[in-house]
Amino acid sequence: AAMSFAWPWQYSFPPFFTLQPNGETRQKQLSAWCALALAYSQRHRLPAMTVREAQDSPLFANHRLQRKLPLESIQVVLEELRKNGNLEWLDKNKTSFLIMWRRPEEWGKLIYQWVSKNGLTNSVFTLYELASGDDTENEEFHGLDETMLLRALQALQQEHKAEIITLDDGRGVKFF
Repeated sequence: AAMSFAWPWQYSFPPFFTLQPNGETRQKQLSAWCALALAYSQRHRLPAMTVREAQDSPLFANHRLQRKLPLESIQVVLEELRKNGNLEWLDKNKTSFLIMWRRPEEWGKLIYQWVSKNGLTNSVFTLYELASGDDTENEEFHGLDETMLLRALQALQQEHKAEIITLDDGRGVKFF
């Protein structure tokens, strides 16, 4: 059962669905939309999405108010998320994207904290064990999609805290 999501007050405010022309107001509004998009995707654990799916999702369409954020405005919000490092386009035409309520480095940090805390440095894990194993069930990175998990591990690899390796049954990682 999905827990209820706490919508910000702006979501019930019709003008929120029209990007304001005034610079300062618009910037505040964009920040609010970005915060909402990240909270919403985290709550529903949405990894990758198409712009079309986003357009029809409750995130950008308040059916109770019968208001929708127009497509051009959605693109402005998505671009703002990208500038902030929370979104990555998955194709050249910008039709689908990966929304990152945590950046790969932040996921990497969480994974490494778990490894250190449990004295698992110098251990090897499959990506499956990390994301879906019983040992990580209570961890925030449990259930992380593979694309994001790999990026998190690549970030750790750059810090020389892990090495991504090839195992017989797919990819794995060794922590240092």
